[in-house]
Amino acid sequence: MAKFKMQEELGIESFTARLGVGSGSANYVTDLEIGKPVKMVGDSQYNLCAVGDQIEGFITAVETYTADDFSIGSVDTCGRKRVMLDGLQATPGTGVIAVGDYVVTGTVVAKGTALVGAPKVCKATTPTGMYFAWRVVSLEGTTAVGQYATIARVNA
Repeated sequence: MAKFKMQEELGIESFTARLGVGSGSANYVTDLEIGKPVKMVGDSQYNLCAVGDQIEGFITAVETYTADDFSIGSVDTCGRKRVMLDGLQATPGTGVIAVGDYVVTGTVVAKGTALVGAPKVCKATTPTGMYFAWRVVSLEGTTAVGQYATIARVNA
């Protein structure tokens, strides 16, 4: 096993954004969403990714106040993130992911529920056209489902 391993490194270039699918208290985001993958969904606005979505960044903080009836928080679209492997994009839960493979959002944890461990990612089965590319740069175990890895943004 390698003595040097790339580790998670987020929060260095975080920026403020509106969070959630829309305005209104039903869409507010809390600190339970910290660490989850997000994608841009509107003007200055990011929302949680669904299974198979390209990952644009990760929530690093959520404020207790709102602005223009939106939750406000921090998103980081660069750096490295510790994740759990979740198989292939076409069949989450089965398959392997290796160092160098591009990844998309795996099985998600529901809004309002905190992550236990790390967010899940699947191997992108069609990496061509990935505008927000993250790939595996380090493994903590094997390439199997349930193992941990570190991913890095490669085209920021």
